[in-house]
Amino acid sequence: MIEQALKDIESWVLFYSGAEMPILRQTARRLEQARERIDDVNGRDIAAIVLQDPLMAVRVLAYIQPYRGRYLRSDITTIGSAVMMLGVEPFFRKFENPLTIESLLHDEPHALLGVLQVIRRAQRASHYAHDWAYARHDMNMEEVALAALLHDLAEVLLWCFAPRLAMKIRSLQQTDHTLRSATAQEMVLNLRLSDVQLALCSEWHLPELLKTLMDDANSHLPRVQNVALAVNLARHSANGWDDAALPDDFTAIEKLLHISKETLLNRLRLPPEEIALLASSEESMLSGTPDATPAHSAGTSPIADK
Repeated sequence: MIEQALKDIESWVLFYSGAEMPILRQTARRLEQARERIDDVNGRDIAAIVLQDPLMAVRVLAYIQPYRGRYLRSDITTIGSAVMMLGVEPFFRKFENPLTIESLLHDEPHALLGVLQVIRRAQRASHYAHDWAYARHDMNMEEVALAALLHDLAEVLLWCFAPRLAMKIRSLQQTDHTLRSATAQEMVLNLRLSDVQLALCSEWHLPELLKTLMDDANSHLPRVQNVALAVNLARHSANGWDDAALPDDFTAIEKLLHISKETLLNRLRLPPEEIALLASSEESMLSGTPDATPAHSAGTSPIADK
C-alpha cells in the first residue's frame, strides 16, 4: 500500500502499471459461474458481467490492445469486441483466479466501503450514459457507457492502493464542503487524479476514442456531454436527490436530450418520495430558504467534484 504521495504522475503510472488490478468479488464469482457453463456462454454474456466493474473492464481493454496492431486497423473500443477478439475460452484462461478488491482491502474496512461507493457511482453513471445514448440514437452505445464507467478510474485505483490518502482527501472535503475535488487532490497528492487517469490511458494504449470521451476538456462534443452529465448526475444524486447541484444537472440533460423535466424524471424512474424531496429542495432554493430536510447519502465518495 502507498502511504505517502508519490513524487509525480509518472511515478503513479509506473506503480499502477506494475500492480495487479483487483476486481470485485461479485465479478469474480459471476465469471466463475459463467465458466462452469462455458458451452452456453457467449461474448455478450461475458461483456454484461465485465461492464459492471471498471477495474475488470480496464484489465480487458489494456490486455487486448496489442492484438489491435497485429490483426486490426481500428481500435477495439468495446468489451464485446474485445471478448470476440480473444475468444471465450482464452478469455477465461487469461483472467482466472483474479485478485479481488475485498481481499486486497481486507484490513481496511473504511477504504473498502469508500471504493465500493465509488464503483457503485460508476455503475449508475454507465447506466445513465447508455440510456441517454440510446435516446440520442448513438451509433455505439457501449462506447459511451464504457467511458462513463471508466471516467473516475483513477479515484478507484487510489482507494485500492493508497487508501489512507483517499481518506485524507475525503476528510478535507467533509470538513469544507466548498472545497473542490481537484483542489483537495492537489493538497494531498500534489496533482489531479484526472491527469493521472489520462496518463494511464496513454501508457496502457487505451483507445483514443475512449480517452476523448473521458476527457471533460472535450465537453463541446455531444457524446462527451453525454458521459460527463451521466457522471455528474450519479455523483450528485448519490448525496441525495435534494443535492443543490441537481437542478443544473437536469437543465443540461434536458437540453442534451431535447426533453422536458417531467420526461426526464420519468426516464430516471424516481420513486414519488424522491420527486417530492427534489421539488421541496428546488422550492427552498427559489425562495432563498435553506431546506430543512437533511441530504441522505446513497453511498458516494466525496472525493469527486460536487
